[in-house]
Amino acid sequence: MTIRSSTHRAFTLVELLVVIGVIALLVSILLPSLASARRAAQRTACMSNLRQIGLAVTLYANDHRGFMPAGDDTNPPVAGVWFWMGRGFRPALEPYLPRGTGAGVFWCPGDEIATNRFDSTSYAYAMTNYHSPEQINLMTTVGHNYLASLAMPPIPQRLAAIRQSSQKILAGEGNANHERLRAAPGWFGRAGSRVFIFADNHCEYLSWEQIIPGNDGLPNPNTTIDGLKGKDVR
Repeated sequence: MTIRSSTHRAFTLVELLVVIGVIALLVSILLPSLASARRAAQRTACMSNLRQIGLAVTLYANDHRGFMPAGDDTNPPVAGVWFWMGRGFRPALEPYLPRGTGAGVFWCPGDEIATNRFDSTSYAYAMTNYHSPEQINLMTTVGHNYLASLAMPPIPQRLAAIRQSSQKILAGEGNANHERLRAAPGWFGRAGSRVFIFADNHCEYLSWEQIIPGNDGLPNPNTTIDGLKGKDVR
């Protein structure tokens, strides 16, 4: 009987390099797809958050004779001009969210800034919701968005007063959280795209170019021409 010996041939250096090259190629193909899927999932979660915020606004209005949340001049920094920022309007809506979800609902999973700088609040609430159309039409400079010296007294507005609910933004992302930009453009910056919720409770992911310039000349739902009587998209 003849016994055959078996031998195992090792990879040559060339073969090993080919395998490494194939793996690297597959990774380079898959990584953009995985990143794209991750961003899409984050946008979906963001839209879910904003729908809950929109529902909370409606529930608040139901309890307050149809009026939406407005700032309180006696309680800075919630007062007046800063109420539109997440930390301003959040306390008014938290009682209308499911227990234990408040903090998470106000944070977009794609927001890498808010957790460190803004107490995990990623969203903004349009100033048109708590200023009259006449007041909004006087807000012609960027300073009207954040300078206390230019602040006007809040006047609660009725949800039912919105004339074009499918075109009027109620709230949205404070920054372009789903794009890699060198600098955060902010709520009304001329860069990036954001998720918005409209007064009819539908959400859209829109670029800044799709927002009609407000009274301050910026793509800004805070200063919509004619306030709640106007519209933010065509």
